[in-house]
Amino acid sequence: MRSGAIRRRLTLGPALLAAAGLLAFAASGTAQAAPSSCSGDQVRTLSFATGVTRVYRHGDYVCAITLARDPGVVRAMSVSVQARGSRPAKDTGHYLHRAGPVTVHAGHRCVWIRGAVGRNGVSSGWILC
Repeated sequence: MRSGAIRRRLTLGPALLAAAGLLAFAASGTAQAAPSSCSGDQVRTLSFATGVTRVYRHGDYVCAITLARDPGVVRAMSVSVQARGSRPAKDTGHYLHRAGPVTVHAGHRCVWIRGAVGRNGVSSGWILC
């Protein structure tokens, strides 16, 4: 192999690796920017001072996400869905934009939804009975 061919291959490898890394980074950013990750029909919107919790139903499953009204600042956020007679499924952490999605199998049972952004939050009581 001539030295020119070796040099081209040595520069092509890192360039392809960098392009693959940029593609993966762009794809992950796109996935985070999606407004909703729950499937099904939106059945409730629970608003509060610093955010909103959206509730979706798809067959026997209920899903919820909490969105910040002012995204871009990392803060404590949470969302939980509890089917009556079961423990709540939760997503709690420090996020920029969204907590969740959290999905539970509710069947024909009532569910209790909670969402919070910072110190403000919402609690639905038993709904979707």
